[in-house]
Amino acid sequence: MDLGVAGKVAIVAASSKGLGRAAAEALAADGVKVVMCARNADELRAAAEPIGGLAVPLDITEPDAPQRLVDAALAEHGRLDIVVPNAGGPPPGRALDITDEQLVAAFEANCLASIRMARAALPHLETNGWGRICMISSYTVKQPAPFLALSNVARTGLWAWIKTAAADVADRGITINMAAPGSHATDRMKQLGGSGPMGDPGDFGKVVAFLCSEPAKFVNGVALNVDGGAVSGLL
Repeated sequence: MDLGVAGKVAIVAASSKGLGRAAAEALAADGVKVVMCARNADELRAAAEPIGGLAVPLDITEPDAPQRLVDAALAEHGRLDIVVPNAGGPPPGRALDITDEQLVAAFEANCLASIRMARAALPHLETNGWGRICMISSYTVKQPAPFLALSNVARTGLWAWIKTAAADVADRGITINMAAPGSHATDRMKQLGGSGPMGDPGDFGKVVAFLCSEPAKFVNGVALNVDGGAVSGLL
């Protein structure tokens, strides 16, 4: 399938490894010019170089980092079309055990950072009359995991923002969606002690690329589970 995105410019956050890297690689394979960020500069350059990406070392959870990433894309390529917010997940913990400080940190990383990226990018997408925002989050927005209370709270807040914002941009040629992964074979899942069937990060990246494509222009305000059927609810 021709995704209709060759020559467009994307920013992909937290993309030195894991699902963010897979998304950047999939977009690059379809001819997108990718601007990547992560905290570890060496790991980021190693991920960006094979796909011709621009490496911008920064911590996307810092309040000014999303704007700096957008500015880097504009300085390098003169335009911005696709935005893939992403950030590493918070530590595990059950709902009655987590602290105020942990909740604030999780909300900053897994909700506010993505919203800031979208806000910084939207004026430029509106100028183009075309834009795709696909946020990488978690299937726990549909089915909370008992041991991931911080993730449940922060990411569900992000999902509520997406559902609200998507309708506001629908008439501007812009879509805002969420790719909601389940267990994939990444370093994050190893840290959490994941076991059982796991998805291929490369396949997940291709799902993100589709949500950022021209054929997906009528897919808006959707949280697309990529979880191998892990979520059992009907909605």
